[in-house]
Amino acid sequence: MAEPLIQIRDLRKDYPSGDGVLTVLRDVSLTIEAGEMVAIMGASGSGKSTLMNILGLLDRPTAGSYRVDGRETARLAPDEAAELRRERFGFIFQRYHLLPDLTASENVEIPAIYAGAGREERQARAHDLLAGLGLAERADHRPRELSGGQQQRASIARALMNGGEIILADEPTSALDSVSGAQVLQILEDLNAQGRTVVIVTHDRAVAERARRIIEFRDGVVISDSGRSATPARAPGAPRDEPRRASRFGSLADRLRESFAMALRSMNAHRMRALLTMLGIIIGVASVVSVVALGQGSTQRVLSDISSLGTNTLEIFPGRSFGDVRSSRIQTLVVADADALARQPYVAGVTPTVSTSKPTRFGDVEASALVNGVGDQYFTVRGVKLAEGRLFDAWSVRRRDLDVVIDENTRKTLFKGFSGSPVGQIILIGTTPARVIGVTQPQQGGFGSSSNLSLYLPYTTVQARFLGSSSLRSITVRVAEDATPAIAEQAVTALLEQRHGAQDFFVLNTDDIRQTITSATNTLALLIAAIAVISLIVGGIGVMNIMLVSVSERTSEIGVRIAVGARRSDIMRQFLIEAVLVCLLGGLAGVGLALAFGVGATALGSSYAFVYSWTSIVAACVSSSVIGIVFGFVPARNAARLDPVAALSRE
Repeated sequence: MAEPLIQIRDLRKDYPSGDGVLTVLRDVSLTIEAGEMVAIMGASGSGKSTLMNILGLLDRPTAGSYRVDGRETARLAPDEAAELRRERFGFIFQRYHLLPDLTASENVEIPAIYAGAGREERQARAHDLLAGLGLAERADHRPRELSGGQQQRASIARALMNGGEIILADEPTSALDSVSGAQVLQILEDLNAQGRTVVIVTHDRAVAERARRIIEFRDGVVISDSGRSATPARAPGAPRDEPRRASRFGSLADRLRESFAMALRSMNAHRMRALLTMLGIIIGVASVVSVVALGQGSTQRVLSDISSLGTNTLEIFPGRSFGDVRSSRIQTLVVADADALARQPYVAGVTPTVSTSKPTRFGDVEASALVNGVGDQYFTVRGVKLAEGRLFDAWSVRRRDLDVVIDENTRKTLFKGFSGSPVGQIILIGTTPARVIGVTQPQQGGFGSSSNLSLYLPYTTVQARFLGSSSLRSITVRVAEDATPAIAEQAVTALLEQRHGAQDFFVLNTDDIRQTITSATNTLALLIAAIAVISLIVGGIGVMNIMLVSVSERTSEIGVRIAVGARRSDIMRQFLIEAVLVCLLGGLAGVGLALAFGVGATALGSSYAFVYSWTSIVAACVSSSVIGIVFGFVPARNAARLDPVAALSRE
């Protein structure tokens, strides 16, 4: 003997009530065969709606057995119950429960989307169902543009979308006028005549009498059952009318598309809320991108400033270190050392250096100046730029020419009242006249700049005319671009130790200074970036809070989707996509704000440069998406785990 379609044995449903328990259904047992049209009747609070929810797998009994086609529903996992709702049941609600942001046709398609139907097939079937119910011309209208009767007919079409073998109608006419109510009842009778099992919950005797069987409830107990129909309207096992399923990949793509579309609709319907949700992400991402860009710009500027002093340079001084009292007596650092260093493959340039301080005069202006005796490569090694005139060359060094290159400070001081160019003028250095052949540009900040007046002459001239000594104050070596400064320093030390027989010198590696300054700059940028990341996290918490509010506001929608067969993963995916979209759009807006800030700062003449990198921009967008996933997970999980009965009762 075939199993009954629906079989209930000793069903009980309890609800907590204060310190006790409220029993709504008491040991209910009944059987419904395929093809029957049954009315479950009773006064409000009699338990009929609770029974309807259990029949539709929206609720679970406290005790007892409920089988569908011999399958025990108590053993079904949540997604298995969703599959049964999706494949076998069709719900017609008292309040219609059409999603307000979708058209009638889109509302009808929802069950087929979760069932994996192909897009064209489900659209065609939705159109046919609406046309069969007299709504062909209203298919593209939203629920607020439909009358109550039209909304209920759209709800019926949705119930039939996946075949609707078992139609569960909860007070289907109570919100309708008499004409619309009669039309809905006629539709239900026609569906029963086609072989569908129809179960109507009602408190209206006139509605119940349209069914072939009436089961009456009172205080959770069946008090009467008019008995089964002698012959169902159509033999059980009639072919189901349902849309053709798409491939597994196509089904997943359709569900993703639906989730994405619903997320966009929700954001559009609550634009201010979405904007406020994005605000924390926008500020956080803009801060991170701007700070990274400013840090990179500052680092490049520091390196540029160091480069103006001569990047990758080694300064070799006599003595053990700065402050060594014996350094003035060490005479072993000589020009021959510089010549030996110049022949090394890791050296790009070398300049001997000597110095002294002398009073310098032009006309009636006199000032103390630092006289630097340097080689012809000095200006290249130290990165000194020429403002006007020319520099002396190797021939001038060999001839010990009295050619002098002055810096900007010297030009401003000695030639303060002079209207012409200082190039070609004669100045007195002590008592020695020298001809100005060039003026250097000011050095860009850093430890290499000062307010001293600096004069540059061939070191041979300074040694012969002012010092009378062949020893050097220092040797400056520029390390080749393809050489490592640290290794070059070791090689220089080894070479000079071999030449001198002892280490009576020390080496100052400017690359160490550059690395220290760069490290300090990066540390500061990292600290500020950490603060910006905290703002991102705060923004993520804001996203979570707003999404929790969104879940609370949309419980009715969630309940409808669960009732028509949405899996937990479908609900969770929808809210996760919305959270990720909010954060991703906020991230893109934050990147745009950061770029605008950099452009604005440049336009206003800021001395700070913003150097943006694609790495930081992509990282910011990815991090905003991750924040959407992480902080959207809890609201999405809460939405997926909502009690469908409680959700459907919310308005």
